[in-house]
Amino acid sequence: MSAPNLRDTRKTVVMVVDDAIDSIRMISDALENAGMTVLVALEGNQALTISQNITPDIVLMDAIMPNMDGFETCQQLKQNPDFIDTPIIFMTGLSDTEHVVMGLNSGGVDYVTKPINTTELLARMQVHLANARMARSARQALDTAGQNLFAVEQSGDILWATPQVHHRLTFRDTDHQHQLSQRLKEWLSHNPENGHSLTLDFLPEPHSVEFLSLVNSREYLLRLHEVQHPSIATAALREKFGLTGRESDVLLWIGNGKTNREIGQILDMSPRTVNKHLEQVFRKLGVENRTSAAALAIKCLARG
Repeated sequence: MSAPNLRDTRKTVVMVVDDAIDSIRMISDALENAGMTVLVALEGNQALTISQNITPDIVLMDAIMPNMDGFETCQQLKQNPDFIDTPIIFMTGLSDTEHVVMGLNSGGVDYVTKPINTTELLARMQVHLANARMARSARQALDTAGQNLFAVEQSGDILWATPQVHHRLTFRDTDHQHQLSQRLKEWLSHNPENGHSLTLDFLPEPHSVEFLSLVNSREYLLRLHEVQHPSIATAALREKFGLTGRESDVLLWIGNGKTNREIGQILDMSPRTVNKHLEQVFRKLGVENRTSAAALAIKCLARG
């Protein structure tokens, strides 16, 4: 008989964010009777403080609170990569469409209206907890398979990431995070083709991002690669494809999404010379275009 999974056996942790004491008491009693652990925040800033040390499994968020309302609190919580898989359910006495849309647009997954029907609330929570577990397991499986995937909006903001990508792209420095978003936004505005890459040379350890596809007209699916030192990378390309030193240099930068002109500037040669080397690269790799050559280079280097 296999040992139990500790994550499955521990109590579900719920953070309730509400400024109404009577509401908190009623909800907390229902959740605790259902075997859950309850964390309480009376306003948005308290919720943000708690989130610095604890990541709950699910959040129940009052929409209207003084100082910082639930919508802004939700947006700030979702900027924390640890909250990517944490469902946030809004609790509101407002039933008009505008506030429902605001809650969903700020990162919420569902809403319930006050007065709260605790039986309905618990049923909705179980659905969203199950979905979150499935999403988390899928991303962990992708990491196990060596697929360091993540998705961003056109703004460059991360929508979700596998655990390895999450670890590598989590910055305490907000300037670093802003720079990442801006670089991705600018790159995506040029509509990169499948297999094209962007080098993130400002990270503590250089990485590149490979464009995979556009999903649902808003979600850009990307793969993160650790960039090897140029001399190591070119040696790997030279050995794999039987290239000369200059040909492997050119292929390396093709794999990083550089144009002939940019490669010429990097390698101190004319774009025409770059093109001549590229013709030989295509022949040796058995491909007909830059995209195919870049894809083979990325695949070779990703295997280390």
